Amino acid sequence: MTKNDCLFCKIINNEIPNYRVYEDEEFIAFLDAFPAVEGYTLVVPKKHYRWVWDVENIGRYFEVCQKIAKHYQKVTGDDRVYSMIIGEEVPHAHIRIIPGNDESFNEKFYKFLEATQTKDMLAEDKAKEMLKKFKL
Repeated sequence: MTKNDCLFCKIINNEIPNYRVYEDEEFIAFLDAFPAVEGYTLVVPKKHYRWVWDVENIGRYFEVCQKIAKHYQKVTGDDRVYSMIIGEEVPHAHIRIIPGNDESFNEKFYKFLEATQTKDMLAEDKAKEMLKKFKL
């Protein structure tokens, strides 16, 4: 996929209608067109990066996400604001900010987390094997 084909690049360039909740010189945040809950937001860098971990100014990126999350806590009256980084569906770095004041979504979200976790505790030998591979 080229930048010309990227859905988020088209949104950044206003080639696709969007509802922006935040914008500065480096990042935009807009309401998801198919929201799971009210306020479901995507925060993306204006410069095209494939993965969040490729964003050069990642600290600033997370500061923007924090600013939005704190604002959502204030406007919803609920301190639960979820964030997710997955990045498979659109190949442009993005972080999801999701207000947690919708109980039906919370229930579905926790069921998803439960369904994706193994039920077996990590064995010590497997943990040591993983440490050899992943430890910095």
